[in-house]
Amino acid sequence: MANQFSTKKWAVGLLLILGIGSKPAQAQQDKMFSQYMFNMMALNPAYAGSRDVLSMSALYRNQWTGVEGAPQTATFTMDMPLNRERVGVGLQLYGDKYGAVSEAGGFASYAFRIKVGAKSTLALGLQAGAASYNVNLADIKTTPDGSGQLDPAFANNISKILPNFGTGIYLSNDRSYISLSVPRLIKNKLTEYNVGNVISTQRRHAYLAAGFVVGLSPVVKMKPSMLVKYAEGAPLGFDGNINFWFADRVAIGASIRRNQFSDWSPVGTDALVGMLEVQLTDQFRFGYAYDRTMNNFKDIAPSSHELMLRYEFGFGKNRILTPRYF
Repeated sequence: MANQFSTKKWAVGLLLILGIGSKPAQAQQDKMFSQYMFNMMALNPAYAGSRDVLSMSALYRNQWTGVEGAPQTATFTMDMPLNRERVGVGLQLYGDKYGAVSEAGGFASYAFRIKVGAKSTLALGLQAGAASYNVNLADIKTTPDGSGQLDPAFANNISKILPNFGTGIYLSNDRSYISLSVPRLIKNKLTEYNVGNVISTQRRHAYLAAGFVVGLSPVVKMKPSMLVKYAEGAPLGFDGNINFWFADRVAIGASIRRNQFSDWSPVGTDALVGMLEVQLTDQFRFGYAYDRTMNNFKDIAPSSHELMLRYEFGFGKNRILTPRYF
């Protein structure tokens, strides 16, 4: 019985951390990916069409492996240019589950692309869509013996459709990019409790990302990138990454994830990440990331895993033979 209650208490704690409990969220709510550079469509609608071909990507993240109720997230994105690459269109589908919470949704993206130099493009993007949001709160037991509930806020399940839209800008060329976006602008209500007149809502998130590639030798290239994350009511977060490409076929790299951008003490480190990319063919790429937890969960949930697959169609032009690093 003690083990059962411990598991239930963990599930309740996870829900509270993620803003489903009886007070407003004070942490990032959006899905987290170590391979964010392969999931830019989920961050910025202006990314649509930037790879100049029809590109499809699938990414799966198993966070805190082995912990019951821990987050599991899958996304599928596709995008392509139209009208002589003056326009980009894209689609993002995703499913997310953590504890008693499940969410599934889709967004369509449109980007207007403007040439601002011989090799540089500025894109302005919009996206719109909706998500189905469900929380089985009634299944969570909050009494010590696991037989009932003490908190009336957990007495009723939640089922909602959450419409939203977002925007972003994306400046890029073959060797560098900078991205700024707010993927969801509407602050939908997640709960409508009558307990203490407390309502949990979606928080707006803003993302600033940048990266570039530099050649170190004829066969070795270095690709650093970074992602700064802002969520209302939470400190700035930061991901810093560096990858080394060998013969444009294999890359190894490492990242550091910080949940407090301004505090560089060990306490603010969320995870260290190892990464592997393999360009299996000219069109097919595989990626893997291993996270080593460094925060207070490191003894309970020491690791997370992430897989990425990308396939690109060259429209018979063989354009993808020129490596696309972003």
